[in-house]
Amino acid sequence: MNKALTIVARIEARKESVELVKAELLKLIDVTRKEEGCVQYDLHQDNMQPEVFVFYENWIDRDLWQAHMGKAHLAEYMRSTDGHVVSFTLNEMTRIA
Repeated sequence: MNKALTIVARIEARKESVELVKAELLKLIDVTRKEEGCVQYDLHQDNMQPEVFVFYENWIDRDLWQAHMGKAHLAEYMRSTDGHVVSFTLNEMTRIA
């Protein structure tokens, strides 16, 4: 049986690209929230470092999240932000309490 999956993704934009990256990240929200298996898909921006964004996501299981990762809208985001992101860190997590 697959377990629920929480994803924490941290994206750091180049300082000169904050608005571009933010606009591209915002495009992902509505389409992703409609995907099968998406329980929660929230985007946050750091108050002190506006170039830092964090997605907090909850998925029914890893297989459905993996299907999400292969969607065209994510590929388009990657193309649109190529060269504008300093770092990307992704943590796959399981709730334990």
